[in-house]
Amino acid sequence: MFKAFLIKYAEIGLKGKNRFLFENALRDRIQEALNPFGVFKVSKEQGRIFVECPDGYDYEETVDALKKVFGISSICPVVVLDSSKWEDLTSGVGDYIEAMYPDRHITFKVEAKRADKSYPRTSPEICADMGAYLLGRFPEMKVDVHEPEVRFTIEVRTRSYVYSINIPGLGGMPVGTNGKAMLLLSGGIDSPVAGYMIAKRGVSLVATYFHAPPYTSKRAKQKVVELAGKISKYAGKIKLYVVNFTDIQLYIYDQCPHEELTIIMRRYMMRIAEQLAEKEGCLGLITGESIGQVASQTMQSLAATNEVCNMPVYRPLVAFDKQDIVKVAEKIDTFETSIQPFEDCCTIFVAKHPVIKPNLKTINRSERKLEEKIDEMVETALNTAEEIIVGK
Repeated sequence: MFKAFLIKYAEIGLKGKNRFLFENALRDRIQEALNPFGVFKVSKEQGRIFVECPDGYDYEETVDALKKVFGISSICPVVVLDSSKWEDLTSGVGDYIEAMYPDRHITFKVEAKRADKSYPRTSPEICADMGAYLLGRFPEMKVDVHEPEVRFTIEVRTRSYVYSINIPGLGGMPVGTNGKAMLLLSGGIDSPVAGYMIAKRGVSLVATYFHAPPYTSKRAKQKVVELAGKISKYAGKIKLYVVNFTDIQLYIYDQCPHEELTIIMRRYMMRIAEQLAEKEGCLGLITGESIGQVASQTMQSLAATNEVCNMPVYRPLVAFDKQDIVKVAEKIDTFETSIQPFEDCCTIFVAKHPVIKPNLKTINRSERKLEEKIDEMVETALNTAEEIIVGK
C-alpha cells in the first residue's frame, strides 16, 4: 500500500543557516542505508525528507534500515495523492482509512500542514472540513481532539501526503556531520556501546583493536570484527586497525611492577591509538570506560591514561552503571557477541592486585625502565597493523 515514506527530523531543525548541510547529510545517509535494498529515490522538501520506493520493495526491510539511521526522529509510511483538489483529497483520505482501519470504531483527530500557501484552505480549515467529511462517510468514528486513538495527518505540498503511523527513529545527528574519532574497540560489552553513542552525535568512526597472539585466539579477533560490523550498521563503514600488542605486553610484564601492568599497558594503547588517529585525521579518541567499574577506571587511573594523550578522550559511558550499558548493548545487538568467551589482550595480563590509585610520578618512573626498546616496539606495532574495512 505504501509507496513512500516521509522522514522527520528534530535536532537538525535547530541548526539555523547551516541546516541545509545537515539535511543534505541526512539525505545521503538515508540513500546509503537503502541502496542495498533497491533503487530508492531520496529527496528533501521544506523541512522534510521523502523516500520514494521501487515496485516490489520489502516494507519491513526498508523500515528496519531507516530505523538505524542517526538523525531521523520518525518514519511515516505515507499515501501520496498526486492531486490536491479538495474532492481528490477527501476521497483519498477516506480510501486510506478504509484500507488501514477495517474496524472503524475509533476516536480520531485530523491534523494538517499546509506547506503550499497558495492552497485555498488554511490548515485549520482543512482539519475542520476533513473531519466533517470523515464523520459523514464513517459515522462509527468519533472525534477526540485531546486524546484520539488515531491521528490522521495531511500535508499539502506540491503533492499531498496522508499518514497515521509514526515509527520512532534513533534521533541524533547524521554520521559524518561532526568529524571523525578513533574508537579503542575491545571484545567487551562497553566499547561497542561507546562507539554507537558517539556515532549518534554525528561522528564517523575508525577503530583500533589490540591483539595478543598466541595469548588471544583468532576467534577473539573475529569477535571484534563482528562487533565492528554490528556498529557499522548504525555508523557506516569502519576501518578497523588490528595492532599486534604481544611483544609490548611481554616487555612491560618483564620490566615493570605487576600491580602497574594494566595502567602502563593502557597508556601504550592510548599512545598507539592516537598515532593511528592522527594518520586518519581524527579529532579525538573514544573509550568505553566508566568511573569505578574496574581498577583501570578509577578517577586516578583515568587521569594516568589521559596524561599520555594530546587529543581529547571521549568517554560517553563515564557515568553509566553496568546495567545501563547492557541495555544499550542489547538494543544494538552487540551484547550476545560481546559475552562470547574469547579473551582479549587486556584480560590475559591482569595483575592479581592492580593499583587502583596510580601515582603519576611512580608510573613515569616505571616506564623509564622501558626506554631501551619500547619506541622501536611501538613503531613496529604501528607499521605492521592490519587494516580491515568493515560494513557497507
